[in-house]
Amino acid sequence: MLKGRLGLDSAKVPHSDRAGCLYLARGALTARDGTLAFLQGAPGPGDALTSGDYAIPLQGVSMILLGPGSTVSHDALRLLAHARTALAAVGEDGVRMYTAPPIMPDRSGLARLQARIWADEDLRLMTARRMYALRLGEVLPHRDLNVLRGIEGARMKETYALWAQRIGIEWQGRRYDRQKPLAADLANQALNHASSAVEAAAAIAVTATATIPQLGFIHEDPGQSFVLDIADLYRDTITIPCAFKAARDVMAAPAENIERVTRRMTGRAISAEGLIPSMIERIKALVEGRG
Repeated sequence: MLKGRLGLDSAKVPHSDRAGCLYLARGALTARDGTLAFLQGAPGPGDALTSGDYAIPLQGVSMILLGPGSTVSHDALRLLAHARTALAAVGEDGVRMYTAPPIMPDRSGLARLQARIWADEDLRLMTARRMYALRLGEVLPHRDLNVLRGIEGARMKETYALWAQRIGIEWQGRRYDRQKPLAADLANQALNHASSAVEAAAAIAVTATATIPQLGFIHEDPGQSFVLDIADLYRDTITIPCAFKAARDVMAAPAENIERVTRRMTGRAISAEGLIPSMIERIKALVEGRG
């Protein structure tokens, strides 16, 4: 159970009274006696449930994250829609985000606030500065977004070098050719995979809060701009440490696959750190102007 509350008010059971996100994998989600049931098959190492037949509190959660090896019935989807409970198809531990039907929230408050902030140049810059402050540990006086990006880029170079030294790997700088992703060294490949995993977690959080992925405050052009904004808040604490540790492990055991090792390590960190609930609360605080 991931206890990231959404703070919505008027569903049949208000989302503020629900438990947040529930992760299910390797089983069948079906409808039975007007509610949901999950038949858990042989569990994986990170699964919370043992094999068995479980009743699922349909209106007790805001979003079900359906992991690998799972199926869902038409009747289950109908019940989820009726209860305004979202369903997202995700990778192991939420390290990928494949699809999510609309959550159909009972209030549009966060999305409307986000759109209002984004449309006001001063408010948009203020929010971007707050996001940089969360990452850099200080409020910078600059009011030019390009200057802030330059400062953040310089800080990131230092962060990469410090983490490489701490983990004990060689680091020659961030290099990535989209046309030849496997040409990069192991540390750069691992950074790509860890970044994708954390971005998937951010996509889940954005979907769960019904905010607008296209309206970013630092990123501007990508269709997932706000997702990238949120993922970047955890680059120093999740993405880089997991990537460099995975690179170190694969250097010591060359037969291992760098993508598999990185995603598993990042997935464990996402689960252990309660990353998705943390992202949900941070999105709410940013949009509502708190913290």
